[in-house]
Amino acid sequence: MSDPEKPIDPEKEKRKIKSVKRMKAIMTDYYIDAKTAQQNNKKVAWITSGGPVEPLIAMDVIPVYPENHGAMIGASKMGVDLCEKAEAMGYASDLCSYARADIACATVDGGPIGGLPRPDMLICCNNICGTVLKWYEVQARYFKVPLFILDTPFIHTDYTQTVHDYVRTQLDEYIAFLETHCGKPFDYDRMMEVGRLSIKGQELWQQVLDTTVNRPAPMSAFDAFFHLALIVTLRGTQTVVDYYTELLDEMKTRVAEGIAAVAGERYRLLWDNLPVWYRTRWLSEKFAAHGACLVADTYTSSWCGTLQYLDEKDFLGSMAAGYARIYINIGTDQMADMVVDMVNKYGVDGLVMHSNRSCKPYSLGQYDIQRIVREKCGIPSLVIESDMTDARNFSESQIGTRIDAFMEIIQ
Repeated sequence: MSDPEKPIDPEKEKRKIKSVKRMKAIMTDYYIDAKTAQQNNKKVAWITSGGPVEPLIAMDVIPVYPENHGAMIGASKMGVDLCEKAEAMGYASDLCSYARADIACATVDGGPIGGLPRPDMLICCNNICGTVLKWYEVQARYFKVPLFILDTPFIHTDYTQTVHDYVRTQLDEYIAFLETHCGKPFDYDRMMEVGRLSIKGQELWQQVLDTTVNRPAPMSAFDAFFHLALIVTLRGTQTVVDYYTELLDEMKTRVAEGIAAVAGERYRLLWDNLPVWYRTRWLSEKFAAHGACLVADTYTSSWCGTLQYLDEKDFLGSMAAGYARIYINIGTDQMADMVVDMVNKYGVDGLVMHSNRSCKPYSLGQYDIQRIVREKCGIPSLVIESDMTDARNFSESQIGTRIDAFMEIIQ
């Protein structure tokens, strides 16, 4: 005999974001389109999360993101099983859990959607990390499909003309690669429109994130982690512009009506690094129990963090800077400056840093950033050691104790 249904909490229902249903419908349609691409004479390209997707959109190629799928695997609590399968295949447990989960998933059509659609080509951009190079080589061999690698040098200090020319030349090579494997010329007029929509979508996403400057914040970073999916997967489409216009309107309404993401918001926090996908709800509730709302994060803002370098009139030309100068492809001092700016912009009381076992480029330098933020902003910080997908690296009791102690410091 099942337990009787719990009564609906009107206040909790009021705080739910209505656009979530629309988002789920869009993503469902997107994966159906990708899964049925072959029947509809369309091509599928697997692409890294920081890769230039706009040329694919312009060529009517459906982009699919193994990293986005890795997040879904983590959120569905399937990460441990798939990571263990990869380890049994000979891959070290020290490798990125996205890579391990994806490599294992491909062999068994695993994961929450029964595996990703077979790729016709792979596009790898190393602006996010070096692991993707070997990861995508593994998958290119497994599926026996062509691989294009876009190399973006690490921007330690200045973005030089030499770096710009080097990346810009590769974008032309990328277009030639697509023309060869799609069997048609590149549509530069379509590319201009896709570029315009890409910039518009990024602007709207930034405006959505910026609604949390309000007190109380109408959404949290945990909400942003969910709503990020479209700016990653379908950047450069009208779908993204329409959805974020709708989401922005909802956030403005919530601000006007005083609807808070966290009831009784008392403290405002900033999150650094990727989410702990299989524990987002627990972490959200844990912080909320202390009256704390994570009002911003360095992760979701990365997909609109290079807007200043993009030019609608010459989108293709400006893509080199837009993709080379992303958050985790710049020096630690520059990253720290951006975190300081976010602390001041969002009125943050404390910094929460996820020391992510899987994402070493993101986690490297965190203690330097922590020190710089403490010196410049005078706010306390907390370091949580975990992994984005592999739950074997998460200790609920340890992290819970650290959060409680951290919130006592802030109070």
